[in-house]
Amino acid sequence: MHTPDRNRRRVLAAALATPFAAALNQSFAQGKWPEKPIRMILGYPSGGSADGSLRPLQPKMEAVLGQPMIVDYRPGAGATIGVDLTAKAAPDGYTLHLVDSGPLTILPNGKKLPYDPQKDLTYIGNACGGGTLIVVHPSVPASNIAEFVKLAKAKPGFYSYGTSGVGGAGHLAAELLQATAGIELVHVPYKGGNQAAVELIGGQIPLLFSSMGTAVPHVGTGKMKPLGVTSDKRAGVLPNIPTVAEQGYPGYEASVWFGMVGPPGLPGPIVAAVNKALNTALANPEVQEQIKRIGYDTMPGTPQDLQARVAADLVKWGKVIREKKIVFE
Repeated sequence: MHTPDRNRRRVLAAALATPFAAALNQSFAQGKWPEKPIRMILGYPSGGSADGSLRPLQPKMEAVLGQPMIVDYRPGAGATIGVDLTAKAAPDGYTLHLVDSGPLTILPNGKKLPYDPQKDLTYIGNACGGGTLIVVHPSVPASNIAEFVKLAKAKPGFYSYGTSGVGGAGHLAAELLQATAGIELVHVPYKGGNQAAVELIGGQIPLLFSSMGTAVPHVGTGKMKPLGVTSDKRAGVLPNIPTVAEQGYPGYEASVWFGMVGPPGLPGPIVAAVNKALNTALANPEVQEQIKRIGYDTMPGTPQDLQARVAADLVKWGKVIREKKIVFE
């Protein structure tokens, strides 16, 4: 059920949208957009995967759009603060947001949020994404998913796994694996992926569902042993590590992805222009290589592609969250 405040906002937006959009379309046709820097909201602090995904794209998009993009870091509440700011911004093309899948497809299933991800945003396009890396301590006698599943089935509830927190990508990937493979593991949530990695390396936990950026360096030194990746395709940064689906669980897929969105009512010509700039950047080999280094692969596409992905993942993760009775912090 929508709150009265949200309903009032939508009524007002609908009343203003037609003349406002018409004016913006005319401005765009006259070559007046963009006339000033564009604010790009990120829902996480600098230095993380969101920042690492945007930085290669930024100069290439600026070259196409002809204006600088000013990054506005708005971390907090699982990136929902940044999404809410975007949802309430003016639809003039000067506020955009590179957002990850969590606040659009995971958190809406377990928290009351001030926005509806399917109604309060304009979708512009996919950016990049990839899977979680499943790794174990080198002492664990398993080198692939099948071998680990066999160990786990022999000792239900014996093996614990670490993640960066409750409701995060790693947690849901692990819950989906348990449901798919018929195993029972014990979740040990940490306050971040780096802390969880330290605990795995130290032998405090045997199993970790980790972001690529955190785990790949330790895989290279032999401190972590990779079992598989949770995405539907192999990761460009670790092409020799098979997916979970390839290892006997077809249909299994749990990915983290980033997409670009704007406020509701963003005019079509502006959406098309930003989508073109985004896809031009994603087609650049240098950008592809930089994004690969942080464990992701580029995902060019249309606004409709992103919209469909959000809709599908909302259903998918909603089912997991309900069945596993996951309670968000």
